[in-house]
Amino acid sequence: MQRVVGLLAAVLSLLAEQCWADGGGPSLAERVIWAVNAGGEAHVDVHGIHFRKDPLEGKLGKASDYGVRLPILRSSPEDQILYQTERYNEDTFGYDVPIREEGDYILVMKYAEVYFAQSQQKVFDVRLNGHVVVKDLDIFDRVGHSTAHDEIVPFSIRRGKLSVQGEVSTFNGKLTVEFVKGYYDNPKVCALYVMKGTLEDVPKLQPHPGLEKPEEEDGEEEEDSEGGEEGGKIKVTPGSKNRVQSGPRTPNPYAADNSSLMFPILVAFGVFIPTLFCLCRL
Repeated sequence: MQRVVGLLAAVLSLLAEQCWADGGGPSLAERVIWAVNAGGEAHVDVHGIHFRKDPLEGKLGKASDYGVRLPILRSSPEDQILYQTERYNEDTFGYDVPIREEGDYILVMKYAEVYFAQSQQKVFDVRLNGHVVVKDLDIFDRVGHSTAHDEIVPFSIRRGKLSVQGEVSTFNGKLTVEFVKGYYDNPKVCALYVMKGTLEDVPKLQPHPGLEKPEEEDGEEEEDSEGGEEGGKIKVTPGSKNRVQSGPRTPNPYAADNSSLMFPILVAFGVFIPTLFCLCRL
């Protein structure tokens, strides 16, 4: 009986390890350790992430729901509220995130420009425990007006050290995310969260049609040849097909040159005249 129980335990252990290897670990929502809907109320998104109500309400900065009158591109209808509300401040401000475990983490910050209609109107930096992780963020310049944009910053915490973008500093258990006042208007954020994992684990926004580069058509095209004995086809590359000629084809200057035929005649004539002159004197 004990052998059977031991065998079952071993099988269950192997199955559990296999499920974990196949992606049976914690869900995305379970890996999120902290999430806030800046300037707004609590919200649960389509991935199950629970964004808490803004803890800075009534303490620092100003909340704005100006964006609720606008549809936000690239965002699902259920989660547009995460980009329609925001918190801004006339000076640098931020949030403190407690982190107790070591490992690899991702900071995701959500933005949408719902007020300005051109670039260079709102530009600011983002710091992580003093490290500048986003420089000169101009939301409108990145994606345009009323369009969702996520800034994603991976970092790691090991042996009391914070590592981010090649820089290392001492970590005391608190992650400070700061939005730094710049020369153009006020810094802001719409929502943000911190999760354990890697870049591949972060949900992606919908594609932005205006930012996608058209695929260049490569390869060769065939055209019917206008001349030639075989009357077949010739291959034309896109570059040569669109090439503009500078003028008509220049004729071969040697095509009608008959000097090669006249040379023997001139030699014979040059020999015949002296010979005839000598015969006449005899």
